[in-house]
Amino acid sequence: MNLLLAEVAQATQRLADAGVPSPRFDAEELAAFVHGVKRGELHNVPDADFDARYWETIARREAREPLQHITGRAFFRYLELQVGPGVFVPRPETESVVGWAIDAVRAMDVVEPLIVDLCTGSGAIALAMAQEVPRSRVHAVELSEDALKWARKNAEGSRVTVHRGDALTALPELDGQVDLVISNPPYIPLTEWEYVAPEARDHDPQMALFSGEDGLDTIRGIERTAHRLLRPGGLVVIEHADTQGGQVPWIFTEERGWADAADHPDLNRRPRFATARKAMP
Repeated sequence: MNLLLAEVAQATQRLADAGVPSPRFDAEELAAFVHGVKRGELHNVPDADFDARYWETIARREAREPLQHITGRAFFRYLELQVGPGVFVPRPETESVVGWAIDAVRAMDVVEPLIVDLCTGSGAIALAMAQEVPRSRVHAVELSEDALKWARKNAEGSRVTVHRGDALTALPELDGQVDLVISNPPYIPLTEWEYVAPEARDHDPQMALFSGEDGLDTIRGIERTAHRLLRPGGLVVIEHADTQGGQVPWIFTEERGWADAADHPDLNRRPRFATARKAMP
């Protein structure tokens, strides 16, 4: 074992003792980041090239600063995104939400589908949709100025149009024209604050996490926005907490002009997102 791998083993134990959920992965990822190699190449780093700054990054992660803030990057589906303070770090569970949406759009008989991503944050969802549905026209909406800077940085050179705006009043010029509305909105109940992981509670923007006493305030607002934006037959896809699976589909009722409201699990088989179709007139 070379010096770096020995240090990674020690770092793994330190991170585990600090309660970091994936200590080995994070220790290796930080080692790769500091030394400018891939995780699978750590054994090739000569002992003389060991960089003591590695332990600075471990101390930051030990204090539960998000891994992605330390490295400045987050991976989402086939994307590498720039992230940092002021923007919500995209999570792996959202990838299954986007995967369902991509399949649904591809199944539509639409040459250039029009897609809107509300509460876009880093732009992860919008950029994944644009990349994997090549002829789509994608609009991303974000209210926070801090998050908007990251979204615009990530969207440079892409086909995604980024807008500063409130998800509840966004894009009236597209009313009745959109094929799919997708969102990963804030959905944590205010009463759950103390149970949120430190990485999110202390570093993600509060407005990207919490939404009223039951966590559903923003989703209720997005229901109205989606109904306004969508064409008849268009789809809404919205992420929620795994404890809200029995509640969110009931927001998209027939009385409000929806059909086929349903809930879907993520890869861990936990309720993760709801979908509905705007009813035909």
